[in-house]
Amino acid sequence: MSGADRPRVDPATVLDAARRRADLDALASGGEPDLLVVGAGVTGAGTALDAAARGLRVALVERGDLAHGTSRWSSKLVHGGLRYLAKGQIGVAVESARERGVLMETTAPHLVRTLPMVIPLHEGVDTAHAAAARTGMAVGDVLRAAAGTDRRALPRSRRLTVEQTLRLLPGVRREGLRGGLLSFDGQLTDDARLVVALARTAAGLGAGVVTRCAAERLGGDGAVLRDLRTGRRIEVAARAVVNATGVYAGELVPQVRLRPSRGTHAVLRAESVGRPKAALMVPVPGTANRFVFALPQPDGRVFAGLTDEPVDGPLPEVPQAPEGDVDFLLEVLNRALGTALGRADVAGAYAGLRPLLEGRGGTSADLSRSHAVIRSAEGVLTVVGGKLTTYRRMAEEAVDAAVGAAGLAAGACRTRALPLVGAAPRAVLDAVDAPRRMIARYGTEAPAVVAAAGGDPEMLRPVAAGVTPAEMRFAVEAEGALDAEDVLDRRTRLGLVAEDREAARPAAEAAVARAGEADPRR
Repeated sequence: MSGADRPRVDPATVLDAARRRADLDALASGGEPDLLVVGAGVTGAGTALDAAARGLRVALVERGDLAHGTSRWSSKLVHGGLRYLAKGQIGVAVESARERGVLMETTAPHLVRTLPMVIPLHEGVDTAHAAAARTGMAVGDVLRAAAGTDRRALPRSRRLTVEQTLRLLPGVRREGLRGGLLSFDGQLTDDARLVVALARTAAGLGAGVVTRCAAERLGGDGAVLRDLRTGRRIEVAARAVVNATGVYAGELVPQVRLRPSRGTHAVLRAESVGRPKAALMVPVPGTANRFVFALPQPDGRVFAGLTDEPVDGPLPEVPQAPEGDVDFLLEVLNRALGTALGRADVAGAYAGLRPLLEGRGGTSADLSRSHAVIRSAEGVLTVVGGKLTTYRRMAEEAVDAAVGAAGLAAGACRTRALPLVGAAPRAVLDAVDAPRRMIARYGTEAPAVVAAAGGDPEMLRPVAAGVTPAEMRFAVEAEGALDAEDVLDRRTRLGLVAEDREAARPAAEAAVARAGEADPRR
């Protein structure tokens, strides 16, 4: 295949070192955006996309990398919010169900798949608890229908026999098993990939995207930024400013009061949990609607989570998963497994900090997952709270507030019907000529990832967890990765397991070095 015949991506959506430099220079030269968005997690990237889609001039800046913070530490679920319904947070549950449908069917069908979820019925789930869970699942079916999500994407919940439960969850304990309860939800191939897709789609609509650029001061009419690669200080004027830095929002706008909570996950190998074909849900003893999940991933890993613990004191840039959290997760899962998990079964662990709005709940688990847009005395708009599934609505409300506060001339929100880069109807995705695994990560751009191999078969040979050097090259050439950590920790997620990270590091460093040779100014 000649270079001219190779599949290509839309050049306007390409993020690389040269694009970063051009977008930074545009800010430094006095270009005044209509909207400056600080923080490139899912909410910030979503806000930049919403504004750019309305025809506004947008700049998105981030002190780390895309999805550097909380947005990459989720359970990778796109869920309908039944837990919130059980706690009386009806609005959050309804909004979650609606936004789940938008992601699964329009904006990112290539990144979201249907996930069966099973509660095995052992002695720890008595008749009353089973009946309550079944009722909750039925309400979830109603929410799915009310949201208009295709029933083929999210089938109805139902009761399972013992045999059906064991087929989906071969690792569960057979002794005392009465069957199971099956429901369906959405699961992201990867949360960080969603953020990258949002940022690239925004770039394709004209937004400037600058990572490694920290905001040192925010005002309603601009900010003082610092390029962390060169140390250059830049004063930027903007007609409106949105603080989308999540759990760190109070560092830039002290009036914002949050009560962060820590969610920890353990990373397991699928064989240690019996190679599940569905998510395992185990009730937390002594609670009415909390579960520990074992969520199978396409790459052969299983993510076990989730804790919900308050965090006090200074916030770390990269939270650590405490040993006690991991022990708690294993202890709860072992109540339902035939072979108990031990620490030797834990391949890795990660923790994320939720930016919960301060409230009167007795524990962080009691706090609402609703979101808010808060205007400071200086005019900075801070969007905070919420959860990954509802990022689009959070972004829409933030842009609405900015348009109103600054009197910006903007069109109506378009993101409900705007596919992200790589997105297409499932029938189109099924016809893409590329490996299934790559289609699930890159959608219609998967052939371009294959083409990044340049015809070298070694570039398409996996180095760890199914990831190929061609994907690492694509991460640098099109997805804004600037160093090996960007590639390993946020484009491929190989960094979640230490041995995978070390096996893949040479290929990641080679991809970065190759780009540096092509552009010495990196």
